[in-house]
Amino acid sequence: MMKIFRKPLPLLAFAGIVSVGTLLLYNIPFFQYVAETSNESFGAQIFLQASLVVIMLALNFLMTCLVVGLLRIVGRILLAILAVINATAVYFIITYSAMIDATTIENVFNTRYSEALGFFSASLWLFIAAFGVLPALWCLLQPVVIDRLRRLLIGCGVALAVILAVAAMNIGQTLWISQHDTELGALLQPWSYIVNTGRIISFSMDKQAEEIKLPDGRITDDEKAVVVLVIGESARKANFQLYGYQRDTNPLLSRQEGLKVYQANSCATYTTAGTKAILEPQNSDDLYELLPNYAFRTGVDVSWRSSNWGEPPIHIDEYLTNEQLGELYPDEDVYYDAILMKNLRQRIESSPKNKVLIVLHTSCSHGPNYADKYPKEFEVYKPVARNVEEGEKNIDRLVNAYDNTIRYTDFLLDSLINTLRAMEEWHSAMIFISDHGESLGENKIFMHGLPMKLAPKVQYEIPFLVWTSPGFRTYKRVADSEKPAANDSEKPAESELPAVLEQHYIFHSVLNLLSIQSPAYNKDYDIFE
Repeated sequence: MMKIFRKPLPLLAFAGIVSVGTLLLYNIPFFQYVAETSNESFGAQIFLQASLVVIMLALNFLMTCLVVGLLRIVGRILLAILAVINATAVYFIITYSAMIDATTIENVFNTRYSEALGFFSASLWLFIAAFGVLPALWCLLQPVVIDRLRRLLIGCGVALAVILAVAAMNIGQTLWISQHDTELGALLQPWSYIVNTGRIISFSMDKQAEEIKLPDGRITDDEKAVVVLVIGESARKANFQLYGYQRDTNPLLSRQEGLKVYQANSCATYTTAGTKAILEPQNSDDLYELLPNYAFRTGVDVSWRSSNWGEPPIHIDEYLTNEQLGELYPDEDVYYDAILMKNLRQRIESSPKNKVLIVLHTSCSHGPNYADKYPKEFEVYKPVARNVEEGEKNIDRLVNAYDNTIRYTDFLLDSLINTLRAMEEWHSAMIFISDHGESLGENKIFMHGLPMKLAPKVQYEIPFLVWTSPGFRTYKRVADSEKPAANDSEKPAESELPAVLEQHYIFHSVLNLLSIQSPAYNKDYDIFE
C-alpha cells in the first residue's frame, strides 16, 4: 500500500479516480431509485441511466479538480471529510430508508448528542471504516502532482461541456426529473447534504428575524382556568387503542369519562415543523408569534417543560428542560417523561394569575431506542428490540417496544387528567396532540422525516385527544365523513368541524379556553362553541 501511495498521480487522474469511487461507493441507491421510478422503455431507461452516470462522473471530476487544484492540502482534507460523511449518509439511506433532504439535515442539526448516540452501532462504525475512512486515507496520503493551470482549465472546461451536452440530450426528462427532484437530490452524494445544508443555513438566518407579532388580545374574565397542552413525540394514531388498534395500548384513557378523540393530520413529519404548526395560528412558512409567546404577552402565566428539542423560538419567563427539572426534583428519573409532570398541581395552584398555560413537550415515542423511553414496569409487550437497527430483523419486536411507549403515554395522560379533575376550584383542560407520526418498518421505512408528498400515512396521521372539566366549554360536532354532502342543503352546518383536523386548531381552541379575545382568533378553527 505504501508503494502505491509513493507513486504520484496527476491531478486529473486523481480527480478521475475520486469521481469513479464516489459513483460506485455512495450512489448506488440513487440509480436504484431511478430504475424503480422511471416508466421509460428498457432502451430509454438504459440511455437515462448512462446519461446520469456521465453527468455524475463529470460533476464530481469538476468538483475535485477545483477543490484540490485551488486549495491543495485543504482541498484534500475536505475530500476526506466528504468521504466519511458520504459513507454515513449511505448507511442511513440503506438501513433506515432515509432521504438526505432539507428535512433530514434540519433533524441532524436539532438532534441532541444523547439521542444521536442511539444510532451509533457496531455495524455503523464498520460501514464508516470500510467505505469512509479508507477512501479518506487514500485522499490524504496519495501524492498528487498539480497540473499546470492551462491543463486544469481545459479539463474543467471539458467536464462542464460534457455535463451541459448530456443534459441537453435528456431535455425530454425534464418533467420526470421535476416530479422526483426531491428524492433524486436526497440520494445524490455528496450533493444531497452539501446543497441542503446550505438551504438550512439560509432558512436559519431567515428565522433569526423577529417573529411577526399578532394583534393585541385581552383576557375577558377572572375565572380560574388552566390548559395543559401535551405535545407528543412520534406518536402515531395507528397504534392507539382509542383509534381502533387491536392491542390495549390505552387501557386507562379508554375508561376516562369525557375524553374526546379527534381524527387529525400533522402538517409535517419532523419535530421542528410539526411543533411550530401546533403553536401557530395558521400554516405558514413565516414565523408568526406562537401560542405560548402570545399568551404570555397577553397576561397568561405560561410554563414550558421539555424533554425534547427542535422547538421554535419560545419567549417566556419559565422554560425548564428535563435536566433542570431533575435538579429541582432529584428523586425523579430525568430520562422519562414523568418528570415533566412533577409537582404540576402545586405549580398551577401557586400561580399568581387566574389563567395558566402549561406546555409539556415530551420525547416518549422517539426512536431509534424506543425501549429506553419508558420504565421497565411498562414493558407489557415482549420481547422487544432495543433499537430500530435490531428491529429491522424482527419487526414484531420493534412494534412491541413502540407500543410500550404508547402504554406509558396512556399512563401519563391518565394521571394528568386525574390531577386536573381533582382541582375543583379550577376550570381545566388537557390537550394531547403529536408533532408527527412514525414508520415501524412498513414498506421497509423506519422512523419519520420523509417529505410530506412521499410520507406514508403513519408518519402524518396523529392522535388528537381533549379532556375538559365538567361545564368547561361545549364541544362542536364533527362532520360525518362517511356521508359527503350531495347538495347544499346537506352540507355541514357552519358550526361543525371537518372530519379531519389539523394542528393549528390548537391555537384558536386554547385562546377560547383561556378567555382571550383577539383579532387573531378564528372561530372556524376552534373545537369549542
